[in-house]
Amino acid sequence: MATAAQWVSAARPRTLPAAISPVLVGTGIAVQLDGVSPATWARGALALVVALALQVAVNYANDYSDGIRGTDDVRVGPFRLTGSKAAAPQAVRRAAWTAFGLAALSGLVLVWVSATWWLIAVGAASILAAWYYTGGSRPYGYAGLGEVFVFVFFGLVAVLGTTYTQAGRVSLPALAGATAIGALACAILVANNLRDVPTDALAGKHTVAVRIGAPATRRLYTALVVAAFAAAAMVALRHPTVWLTAGAVAFAVGPVRSVLRGAEGRDLLPVLRDTGRLELAFAVLFGLGSALG
Repeated sequence: MATAAQWVSAARPRTLPAAISPVLVGTGIAVQLDGVSPATWARGALALVVALALQVAVNYANDYSDGIRGTDDVRVGPFRLTGSKAAAPQAVRRAAWTAFGLAALSGLVLVWVSATWWLIAVGAASILAAWYYTGGSRPYGYAGLGEVFVFVFFGLVAVLGTTYTQAGRVSLPALAGATAIGALACAILVANNLRDVPTDALAGKHTVAVRIGAPATRRLYTALVVAAFAAAAMVALRHPTVWLTAGAVAFAVGPVRSVLRGAEGRDLLPVLRDTGRLELAFAVLFGLGSALG
């Protein structure tokens, strides 16, 4: 039977910045558009619960689906419950759907208080996309479409949805912020898939990294990080306080250097951690700069 520490580890806490970051950026832009009010913080808190619950849910769902397929039989990355046989697959699946349920309930409350009922369809699409990333008979994550999902749902949907539920509208800076956060979330996934190229190839998991090879994947990772800062620079030309985001460059140097110098296998685990920190630092500074502007 898995211990509490193993369940926490399998929830992959290091990926949680990918859930927190879009809410910070979306809230900062909402403050820029509509000012600060108690409703802003309440809706922001609900959006944060939705994002965190979805992140934990997709982590458990991947643990379950990859585990029953045998993809995690030879594991280089973080601990997995199903692949290690520390927990029964059914228990991991229940954990995933419990987290999905919390996300759905929090999302319904957010939709109700913001009167944005059409977002129910967006929320349902997010849950389905999270499950079928590695679940179902034809998971799209095994076809190299994982980055598309991450960019759309952990970038565009998460940032723009947060902004819209708080301010009732979005803006070009919101779109730029969503693009930047989507790019950094994709960078986390690209680093993860770069680490797993040998085992994924053997398991028939044709991620982008497997399809284009390690050298091109390293360049892709770097391009995604650069794209995020380029998007922030475009916003800063009109809203100078967003130049605060340049402070996050310090968090980018280490992981980019490691990737370009050929880190592989377990040596990429610090890159995953540091890319998560980069995304969180970027989001804090972009959100703060937007709110101040």
